[in-house]
Amino acid sequence: MEKSISKVPKHIAIVLDGNRRFAKRLLMKPFMGHEWGAKKVERLFDWCKELGVKELTLYSFSIENFNRPKEEFDFLMKLFAKEFSRLKDDPRLEKDRIKVNFIGRLDMFPSNVLSLMKELMEKTVKNDRFTINFAMAYGGRAEVIDAVKKLAEQIKDGMIDIDKINEEVFSRSLYMSSEPELIIRTGGEHRTSNFLIWQANYSEWIFLEKMWPEFEKEDFMQCIKEYSNRERRFGR
Repeated sequence: MEKSISKVPKHIAIVLDGNRRFAKRLLMKPFMGHEWGAKKVERLFDWCKELGVKELTLYSFSIENFNRPKEEFDFLMKLFAKEFSRLKDDPRLEKDRIKVNFIGRLDMFPSNVLSLMKELMEKTVKNDRFTINFAMAYGGRAEVIDAVKKLAEQIKDGMIDIDKINEEVFSRSLYMSSEPELIIRTGGEHRTSNFLIWQANYSEWIFLEKMWPEFEKEDFMQCIKEYSNRERRFGR
């Protein structure tokens, strides 16, 4: 690790934006860019391992993405099935003790994709060295609504006292309670797009002009260097 990096975040989240615009530059069908993006995710695992990052959360597919044109949607579902099947057999899962989570309204996916997600989570549930969270059929507001419904059911069933609800209790009802120290968004857009609206309350954000398929290890290192040089005040 380079000496100029004084602190590496334990948990990094990335908004994987720009796949379609990247494909358009290459005069390809826009949705073909997702295949390039998937290859870059595979390389990202190794970069995290090298730098000592312990958890990675990737904004992979939003609830709004279900409204994509049918040709693109079908292509994406096939790509997810292909990549999750490959990941299921990746020797790094056991060798590096990688836990795989999927967060979001997963029941919205076709049965074959949902089955692969469940298999991956079951296979890696006891792994404890590195965690990768794929945000799929995800929306930050949907996550909050689902957490409220979960707590409401527990109150209704007498499992929890309403007066005992605080931020810690609420966090445990979310899809994911872990909070990323750093969030990177590629693709040139400067907005959060409904991503981790609870967990990102004090995250450091870095917005990059590069499209996700163009993102390289040097860019990743530079983001971590910038994070390392920032002073995190937490409202103080």
